[in-house]
Amino acid sequence: MLCVPARTGFFTDDQAAIRDGAEHDGFAYRSAPVTPGFTAVRQAGEAVSVMLVLDDGFVAVGDCAAVQYSGVGGRDAVFGAAVGLEMIQEHVVPILTGRELTTFRELAAELDALPAHTAVRYGISQAVLAAVAHGRGLTMAELVRDEYDTGVTLGPVPIFVQCGEDRYLNVDKMILKGADALPHGLINNLAERMGAQGEIFEAYLGWVRDRVLSLRTREDYDPVLHFDTYGTIGLAFDRDTGRMADYLTRLGLVAAPFRLRIEQPLDAGGREAQIEEMAKLRAALRERGSAVELVVDEWCNTMEDIRLFTDAQAADVIHVKTPDLGGINNTIEALLYVRRGGLATYCGGTCNETDRSAEACTHVAMACGADQVLAKPGMGVDEGLMIVGNEMARVTALARARDAR
Repeated sequence: MLCVPARTGFFTDDQAAIRDGAEHDGFAYRSAPVTPGFTAVRQAGEAVSVMLVLDDGFVAVGDCAAVQYSGVGGRDAVFGAAVGLEMIQEHVVPILTGRELTTFRELAAELDALPAHTAVRYGISQAVLAAVAHGRGLTMAELVRDEYDTGVTLGPVPIFVQCGEDRYLNVDKMILKGADALPHGLINNLAERMGAQGEIFEAYLGWVRDRVLSLRTREDYDPVLHFDTYGTIGLAFDRDTGRMADYLTRLGLVAAPFRLRIEQPLDAGGREAQIEEMAKLRAALRERGSAVELVVDEWCNTMEDIRLFTDAQAADVIHVKTPDLGGINNTIEALLYVRRGGLATYCGGTCNETDRSAEACTHVAMACGADQVLAKPGMGVDEGLMIVGNEMARVTALARARDAR
């Protein structure tokens, strides 16, 4: 077992400081961080690449990485490679070195019980998934499909692409490349990106709709407009359910003829309150006849969280934020649970991952029949869309060729 420090595809950001109005300094921020563990509001993301050298010489790889906005919303603290390497050496190496590979489900459950950061458990489980799949002569997607009996025919999953802070040129890229869902928008600041009464965001939404209509090269190109608002709608309307519902209903009309998804419209400060307020907001939208879909993110991190949000029907779409769940086996269980609960499944994650973790998540999304998968890592559009889209194409071709035999 070999482990080395690695780079992620983006940065880790202090979400609380940014939402409080942290001052920009080019790509960095001038303000001091407020979330424990951060040394700056924006700092380079760190990862650990795990390599399991099997007895036939094959090297199974997984990458330990955490989300961009660590340390908030019930998540583990910001992840550093040095600490991650120490955890792996102490807890994981003694268990895996010399170990006989059995099934992924068995090994992943054992590793996920270790007292290690979610990022560590995430990366180790990816490597184990790759190792067991290799031993069976299957892709990771085929292995997950078979071990979990998902009943899914492996094929492409709609890809959601995020624009980062380049909210205009990157949207053009997404449209030209035919992204299935766009643009994320990074609406994470009330004063600059939402507006005191939501007017800045409403204008941006209208621009995105018009841009799709203007640039699309075929009439049937019909992307979902999906925006992450980081609780700023709740800030603008004092978390008043009626006012938020009225605003979102109006946004749905602005987005037409495209479907509109709004992620994290409010942040209630805790899991139980978040479930209650999101469920009320969803009900209020339906009372108004609005088809706007709500996506849950913060406070929905663990398997238990996802069960509670799903059982309460507290959203239309559950964002399964892959690194937050620890072992990727939990991502599988979560996607299947949400699907059984009748809600839409979004196999997401973060821009702050790696190419390897993105590929592993692509296999899982396909095997679990997810409704949407995130293009990752990074915020440049092209790279994440290429990594996830190309892996999906390869897996689809391999699976169909094998099924045809």
